[in-house]
Amino acid sequence: MAVKEIVKYPSPILEKKCKEVVKFDQQLATLLDDMYDTMVAADGVGIAAPQIGVDLQVAVIDMGDGQEVIELINPEVVAIGGSEIDIEGCLSFPNLFGEVERPYYVKVEAQERNGSIYEIEAEDYTARALLHEIDHLNGVLFNTKIKRIVTLEELEAMEEEIEMLDERQGEEA
Repeated sequence: MAVKEIVKYPSPILEKKCKEVVKFDQQLATLLDDMYDTMVAADGVGIAAPQIGVDLQVAVIDMGDGQEVIELINPEVVAIGGSEIDIEGCLSFPNLFGEVERPYYVKVEAQERNGSIYEIEAEDYTARALLHEIDHLNGVLFNTKIKRIVTLEELEAMEEEIEMLDERQGEEA
């Protein structure tokens, strides 16, 4: 499909509640495909329609690891549980990372590209990604939830530490 330009903060579209999708047609399918291509090209985990300048309740998440791509249309959080703090970033905020507290568990009701309704339950990092993207659709940005900014140097050090731990575990196996 097509890779779109990512809208950066402080664009006003990022802070408005998006419109509900009412037409489930080829135009919506193309939007979903373009969003996926844009997210992959930007090395993201998720992307919401306002991040490519589209005022619709649509988001795409790809956790990798062979998991199915999650397409969220008109999503609604129906249950949450627990709490955890972890580091987040956002395609609309290049080079900004911070510790954000979010529920550990989430249950979401959404629609598929054909309009059918489904539920998804998730924990940990997948729950975090779902909630981050749903926030985007409601005009809520992660920078308003940051408890502590994490520098690029800190983030790189954490990633190196994780790689070293993974290597050690591989040697022990």
